[in-house]
Amino acid sequence: MGPGEYRRRSEYWWIALRLSLLLCFGGLVSTQMRYSVPEEVKEGTIVGNIAKDLDLDVNTLVDRRLRVVSGSDAIFEVNQNNGVLSVVKKIDREEICDASSACLVNLKIIVEDPLEIHYAEVEVTDVNDHSPTFTDKEQLFEIAESTIPGEDFRLQAARDPDFGVNTVRFYKLSQTDHFELEIRDNGGEGQIPILKLSKSLDREHHKIHNLILTAIDGGNPPRSGRINITVIVLDDNDNRPKFSQEVYSVTIQENAEIGSLVVKVSATDLDEGLNGNVTYSFVKNLDKKVYNTFDLDKNTGGIKVKGDVDFEVTDIFRTVITASDKGQPPKTSNCRVVIKVVDINDNRPEVDITSLSNVVPENSKIGTVISVISLTDKDSGVNGKVFCHISDKVPFELKPTFKENMYSLVINGRLDRELIAHYEITITATDLGLPPLSSMKIVSVQISDVNDNSPEFSQNPLELYLPENNAPGASIFSVSASDKDANENAAITYQIFRTETARNDISTFLNINSETGVIYALKSFDFETVKTFHFHVLATDCGNPSLSSNATVNVFMLDMNDNVPVILHPLSANGSDEGVEEIPRNVNAGHLVTKVRAYDADIGYNGWLLFSMQEVSDHTLFGLDRYTGQIRTLRSFTETDEAQHKLVILVKDNGNVSLSATATVIIKVVEPKEAFAASDVKSTVKEEEENNVTFYLIITLGSVSVLFVISIIVLIVMQCSKSTDYSSKYLQDTNYDGTLCHSIQYRSGDKRYMLVGPRMSIGSTIVPGSNGNTLVVPDRRRGTSGEVRFDRRT
Repeated sequence: MGPGEYRRRSEYWWIALRLSLLLCFGGLVSTQMRYSVPEEVKEGTIVGNIAKDLDLDVNTLVDRRLRVVSGSDAIFEVNQNNGVLSVVKKIDREEICDASSACLVNLKIIVEDPLEIHYAEVEVTDVNDHSPTFTDKEQLFEIAESTIPGEDFRLQAARDPDFGVNTVRFYKLSQTDHFELEIRDNGGEGQIPILKLSKSLDREHHKIHNLILTAIDGGNPPRSGRINITVIVLDDNDNRPKFSQEVYSVTIQENAEIGSLVVKVSATDLDEGLNGNVTYSFVKNLDKKVYNTFDLDKNTGGIKVKGDVDFEVTDIFRTVITASDKGQPPKTSNCRVVIKVVDINDNRPEVDITSLSNVVPENSKIGTVISVISLTDKDSGVNGKVFCHISDKVPFELKPTFKENMYSLVINGRLDRELIAHYEITITATDLGLPPLSSMKIVSVQISDVNDNSPEFSQNPLELYLPENNAPGASIFSVSASDKDANENAAITYQIFRTETARNDISTFLNINSETGVIYALKSFDFETVKTFHFHVLATDCGNPSLSSNATVNVFMLDMNDNVPVILHPLSANGSDEGVEEIPRNVNAGHLVTKVRAYDADIGYNGWLLFSMQEVSDHTLFGLDRYTGQIRTLRSFTETDEAQHKLVILVKDNGNVSLSATATVIIKVVEPKEAFAASDVKSTVKEEEENNVTFYLIITLGSVSVLFVISIIVLIVMQCSKSTDYSSKYLQDTNYDGTLCHSIQYRSGDKRYMLVGPRMSIGSTIVPGSNGNTLVVPDRRRGTSGEVRFDRRT
């Protein structure tokens, strides 16, 4: 498959992947980008343009918050204004990456509003900034003169932390007649320089050979390093030690105990004496981790653990052991030891949380992403497989994303700040090791208020009992509402609800303090003009948009004794409060002389009138009924009695501070004949007078009856709709006008009675036990029932 076909297939694969991501995750769009930058570049060097590669509008970058949320020690950053990815500190490839592989830095890039997660892979290319080096400045060989040409000796390999062509490419040995250089590929250890004897040595001719080995890398320009090699020619020792096997391969578990035996190498030498006595040692120029982790017994060949064995740091150790005899010159041989580390579950999962917002409105939709969670575990295999879950009984859930070990924390239930305003979400990550290890992190989510609750009145409707004659401008009532929301959404203002058509409504004479809910009356109310009315109070919060509710206030006026009794009869011809009555001298005791008629606009006790004589010329002649106002003779007239008598009648109501009026009655005693002559004329005048009075009384009585019936209906309705605790309260407000309608309370046995109706004559009596026209009223003190009786007798 050619490069063009491969490129086309890659593009098709990326298009299909992005479409799948869009279908599965909605707003979580992901794009994989790749950049390249050399190491050692200056700070501020531009790596690429994220906004351009993602086709993002540059004008919206600041609002969308384009940022790098993970990477390698913050080497790179993205400009919020133009989306340029640049270097923020000097890059040393050898510090952040393994020298044996390509250096790739993975970046996670988030774009908000809407949320997009992208990944960028930045390859840090190598620069030839290191020269090859040797561990030692000099390497010494002692070679017997009897050594046969073709024998080889391992030289130190040079190390170069650079990568690729910039690392060691070849070696060069200084000019010599006895040695030549051979390069061998030793598997994982790379190229090894071998010093090979090409010509027999002659100690008597040339005892010491000084050579220089130069290592050269493939950079441009190339760099080099050198080591001095000294060869001392020794006398003959014709056998070298031999290992039981060329390669020892063993496995150990990480976190192995200090001092535990890893492996024991063994070599034998056929020589005798010192020439057959073998000792062991690590070759030089090994990785320092080998020296720091393992110890070699030079006499037994046992390799023991002396440092921490961590699979996550190094999963395999390669070393070379040299066996040397003590001959003169000594002979050596080498073997390779490969130590593989077996992973155990010793690392807990790590949870990385990227919170998009710690404050979530309570009206957020289900499915809204609030955090992105990444899981990592340094272990390998099943020990590195991680799953996670969150605490129960929270309106949130974890949803896996397209990338392994990455989740989104989303809302999956209705939020209500008034019920729960703060959530502490515990995220637990657990690996699949045996035993499993886990770790936890807490995400704190604050729920912000939304104006979703209307103000509420504690009671609706409200009842106000207001005495009449209230002072204009004074407060008469106070309303209060509460709102479950917070801050400005719970700040309440009050107003009296008025319609545009209700210009003459009584509510127009009311005002309310918009902040406190205190209601003020702008005028004084008169019970005789209005006895009950209602208005509506509107409570509105300060949310946006605002919510409101209203409550009805029912106002019941309470009567005060503010009306003076008005006397209707007797009246003189000129309209004064003085009337003249003529009676024959021969009338008997009990004769009805006249009747004083009066009424009071107040009700109840305030309108209950009593009559009394304030002045009288002869106490033995006339008597006054205190309830009806009838004046009757107490005895027959005698010849010594005066012909004219003056009576001053006091009419007084029963208010706490009673009000009264007086009427003067002149009684003339005439002979029977004169009385009969005058009675015709007087009867005519009196008949006209009484007709007028009767007309007014009929109107008054009709009005009183209508009000009385309405009051009874209202009383019955309220009795049915309210508890018994309110019955006595309503009975006090029953309205009766004038002397023709009054009330008397009395008690008989366990019952309390209230008589309401026209005035009773002197001969009227109250018959105990009679329940005709009687309303039974609860007696609060005894728990028994009383009665209110309506007596319709004239």
